[in-house]
Amino acid sequence: MTRMSRLLGLACGAIVIAALIVVPISFNRYGLYILSQWAVMTIAAMGLNLTLGYAGQVSLAQGAFVGIGAYTAAILTTHGIPLIAFVTLAFSTLAFLVFRNEEWLTKGIYGISAIPRPVIFGFATTRPLPFYYFCLASLAIVSLALWWLIRSPWGRAFMALRENPIRALSLGIDTRRYTLMAFALGSALGGVAGTLYAPLTQFVDPTPFALSMSLDLLLMVIVGGAGFFFGPFLGAMIAVLLPEWLRFTEGYYLMLYAVAVIMLLIYSPTGILGILDRFLAARRTKAASARRQAQRSTLETAP
Repeated sequence: MTRMSRLLGLACGAIVIAALIVVPISFNRYGLYILSQWAVMTIAAMGLNLTLGYAGQVSLAQGAFVGIGAYTAAILTTHGIPLIAFVTLAFSTLAFLVFRNEEWLTKGIYGISAIPRPVIFGFATTRPLPFYYFCLASLAIVSLALWWLIRSPWGRAFMALRENPIRALSLGIDTRRYTLMAFALGSALGGVAGTLYAPLTQFVDPTPFALSMSLDLLLMVIVGGAGFFFGPFLGAMIAVLLPEWLRFTEGYYLMLYAVAVIMLLIYSPTGILGILDRFLAARRTKAASARRQAQRSTLETAP
């Protein structure tokens, strides 16, 4: 990566961060709710991306871990305990059944309501804008931690496990240990997202945490680009915001959303960022070929 492209990337990142901080000031209550939901779902999708995109392990239980985090926050906060940082298919179904049937703990299908929003260092987040900033700050902290993790020896071991488990094992990587670690870390991020989801909606019941949420999170990772750091950001933005933008089509917006996703996956199974990565790779290859051709021409014309 050249110095100019690195500076351009930093400038674009600074613009996006500034926009996320400044632009929502003028949003109404519903707009802030949607942006907060995007931040929460991005955290959950980042956890699944760590498990699927970097470690190559498929999980259909991420929604269940979001539910566990949400119910944990709901039960504790409604019993007067302050909210603090809470850092596959069969399990997802089991968790949903527990949420629905164990009324003594989760209140079953009636759910838990009146979930208070946290007070951080004396700063109340009861209004939509402060709570959005709280979600955005949580997303920033999780992003920095995950950025460090991916570039650590653990992250390199995850990617070796994804590319070729047998080769990773032959290189001395404990594949079982790192597989369990990927599931544990990814599930923990799902729990963190759940602890934000509960005060965001201020009501939790079993319905959102069925298998559909796990599939939605899987879709976010795949559409954005599995194995790309910013894939969950883009995938969650599409999954949360695109249906809202298509509401003007009334009853057809879900159909248009589904068609758009299907066409994307047919054209680019590696997601949107996969398209960008292929474009940049082709551009770099073309530039390298042009440089080699220029060097060859220089050598041929030299006396």
